[in-house]
Amino acid sequence: MTKNNKIKGRIAILTGGGDVPGLNPAIRAITIRALREGFEVIGIRRGWMGLVDMIRDKNADNTEFYEILTETRVNKAGRSGGTFLHTSRTNPSRIANWNVPDHLKEKYNKPRNDITPEVLKNLEFLGIDYLIPIGGDDTLSYAVRLYHEGVKIVAMPKTMDNDVPGTDYSIGFSTCITRTIQIINNLRTSAGSHERFMVLEVFGRYAGFTAMLPTIAGAANRCVIPEYEFKIENLTELLIEDRMNNPSKYSVVLVSEGAMFKGGEMVFENEVKDAYGHAKLGGIGDLVSARLKEYSANCCKGRPIGVINQKLGYLVRGGDPDAIDSIVPMAYGNLAIDLVLKGIHGRLVVLKNGRYDNLPIEVVVDSKKTVNIQKHYNTERLRPFYKSFELQPLFIMTNE
Repeated sequence: MTKNNKIKGRIAILTGGGDVPGLNPAIRAITIRALREGFEVIGIRRGWMGLVDMIRDKNADNTEFYEILTETRVNKAGRSGGTFLHTSRTNPSRIANWNVPDHLKEKYNKPRNDITPEVLKNLEFLGIDYLIPIGGDDTLSYAVRLYHEGVKIVAMPKTMDNDVPGTDYSIGFSTCITRTIQIINNLRTSAGSHERFMVLEVFGRYAGFTAMLPTIAGAANRCVIPEYEFKIENLTELLIEDRMNNPSKYSVVLVSEGAMFKGGEMVFENEVKDAYGHAKLGGIGDLVSARLKEYSANCCKGRPIGVINQKLGYLVRGGDPDAIDSIVPMAYGNLAIDLVLKGIHGRLVVLKNGRYDNLPIEVVVDSKKTVNIQKHYNTERLRPFYKSFELQPLFIMTNE
């Protein structure tokens, strides 16, 4: 693809990993600011997959893999949830043999293939000057690889779990918390009518922020998180206590999908792993529900307490972004273009201590972001500490 000399350069955007509300506002913010600054903007479709499957031939139909973005296109999409560019969990450094595109199969025929050389050539073919990937730590870890290969990267953090290192906030987190609280409040009528325990499994592979924040907000009595292995006996006794103290005779616990029983392991739906080596979590809520019912009989003269068991999953991913996930992506998008205009790259735009900033992109692979249980989690009461909030950031638990 030949560059048009009338433009300052070409910026490409892609979204990788799970969808969240706030991605389309981020694409909109980047595109509108970049166009007004004199750049052309290309949307890479299906995350890193678009840069893997593309055919480097000016006569080839590559519309399935990228599109030229306009203000009209992004303005309409920017009000909605999800990502109109689509997404995938593709890791170009570990492409399975069956997933190698047909035109590359002769060259890449191992069980796992590093197709990064093709990605670099495809970026060159498109004439990309800056690449802005929006994703979680998996998507951004590959962005680090490309940056070390010479690609000018300015990255944006996105994940329901809010566990991207370096930033206090990742796109999608606020809407996730908002939806979780709304759903819990909707289910209270059933829990109270039947005087049951209510168990809700929420996102959180390695970090418990999506369970902690709704509990802080009063949506749940207890929460169990990946950072601390819990005893079912302790949880049951606490929920019985909460239930007895509630005039409607029910209690609520949020269970992070990565939570583990004392001496146990994470619970997976199956053994199939994604491109980044992660098996799909799911099922800990079912196990907690079954064991709560079983153990409660020991505490209630042989009468088990019923359980309402709900996996929230995609219910908190869908729909439009809330106010925070409409405003923060706008700010992140403009921050990214500010860096481009200054010729700065290899950075991650972040929120730190209530202020927008940027950090070296390597932070996403050099550290981990999890709940500080000594500071924020009461391991005896299985709930967040409620201490002084003076001078704390909006969502309390930061990247420390």
